[in-house]
Amino acid sequence: MEQNPSTRTLPVRNPRTGEIDFHITPPTGEEIAAICRTLREGQRRWSRRSLDERIQAMSAWAVEIQKNSARIAEADGTDTGFSDTSRASPFIVALSIRGWCEDVKGILERAQITGASPVMPTVQVRSQLTPIPLLGVISPWNAPLMMSLMDAVPALLAGCAAIIKPSEITPRFVGPIMDTIRAVPELAEVLTYVVGDGQTGQQIIDNVDVVCFTGSVANGRKVGEACARRFIPAFLELGGKDPAIVTASANLAHAAKAVVRGAIYNTGQVCYSIERVYVEEKVHDAFVEQLAQECAKVKLNYPDRTVGHIGPFISGRQAAIVDVHLDDALAKGAKIRVGGKSETLGGGLYMRPTVLTDVTHDMKIMQEETFGPVIPVMKYRTEEDAIRLANDTTFGLSAAVISGDAAEAERIAEQIDAGGISVQDTFLTFAKLRKIGTHSFKESGLGGSRTGPDSIMRFLKRKAILTNTVPPAGITDPPARPR
Repeated sequence: MEQNPSTRTLPVRNPRTGEIDFHITPPTGEEIAAICRTLREGQRRWSRRSLDERIQAMSAWAVEIQKNSARIAEADGTDTGFSDTSRASPFIVALSIRGWCEDVKGILERAQITGASPVMPTVQVRSQLTPIPLLGVISPWNAPLMMSLMDAVPALLAGCAAIIKPSEITPRFVGPIMDTIRAVPELAEVLTYVVGDGQTGQQIIDNVDVVCFTGSVANGRKVGEACARRFIPAFLELGGKDPAIVTASANLAHAAKAVVRGAIYNTGQVCYSIERVYVEEKVHDAFVEQLAQECAKVKLNYPDRTVGHIGPFISGRQAAIVDVHLDDALAKGAKIRVGGKSETLGGGLYMRPTVLTDVTHDMKIMQEETFGPVIPVMKYRTEEDAIRLANDTTFGLSAAVISGDAAEAERIAEQIDAGGISVQDTFLTFAKLRKIGTHSFKESGLGGSRTGPDSIMRFLKRKAILTNTVPPAGITDPPARPR
């Protein structure tokens, strides 16, 4: 039988072995369009369900995810080299679903407005929240399951349908997560995953009403432009170059521990990883020594994936990018204190925690997103210098400030241009998820907050229902005066 010429097969690399041991077949453009039409039909029924019914279905799905957590984690882990994030992801997602189920009623009730118009008291005003029918999610490879559902969960509770395309680098979890969706029939009508690459992502954009994208600035710009051509909203999270400031009064041992965790967790492949460190010059050398001691404790989880602290690069291309950043820094005068370039072990690409000094802002490693376990450290003299250096970037996702004086740390934090600032620690971003909304600064993103109560409002359109309680005015009547 001849192969359909429209069928494309994409290879998937195993990050631990370097081998191609999995393949995916993206749907055609016609198939994407048909899937989206079916989701729209399901969304009409889903949006007519009561909020309690949607909560019940989502709660049942959380149970299915936990039941299948071992299978999901194994698939996610194979894609990512078996990071701690993969093992925890099914439980984090289930917890997120339950959290939204607890919070959604109060959030939507507070968003409703009723009462008399303040400028036309005879007019009664009430709001109506209408779900945007179909969400398209294009998610990244560094935390495949978790990032694919961060936006979809509130959208589903709002009454939307969703089609999700994870990265073609990490698609193996799609099979087991789809099994959990099919176990909840009413949810299966409005939620599906498809596999594919950038071409598939474009086909999704062509068929949906709103897009959430997480990834690079270059690809985010393409997504934003494509959405603008269709006049549909795009919510973009595009990475960071997160700074940490360590003042002279800080407990250096504690600061080093926090910086190492924040910089190398998941092999540094986290959008809010610490990627630049600014240390007051009088404690710079002592801090670098503490960093070296902390890094020496970190072990690669090779050859045993269950032993150690950091695994391989998920993407072979990312290892090459980090090596280029290191080469550029060394050529411009930086020094490696511990660690070094990537190394091949059993076919996988690994990098030990790497500390750089004598870095400057004309180096790629201080300006471009590195996304690896590298800690460049730079001296500063005054508080003003530290703030200026931290803000000397095209990014503005997250940051951290560590000081011996909490008031000093918060004063500095308030002057950094970023959406989430960890104080007296790093990597506190998860603490904000259900509590507070934040915005990305500069090129780190575009659109409303994806955390906190505000995040669900991205998927709802507001109507105003205006009812006149007195006979209508005629064109010849004296004009009413607004109050």
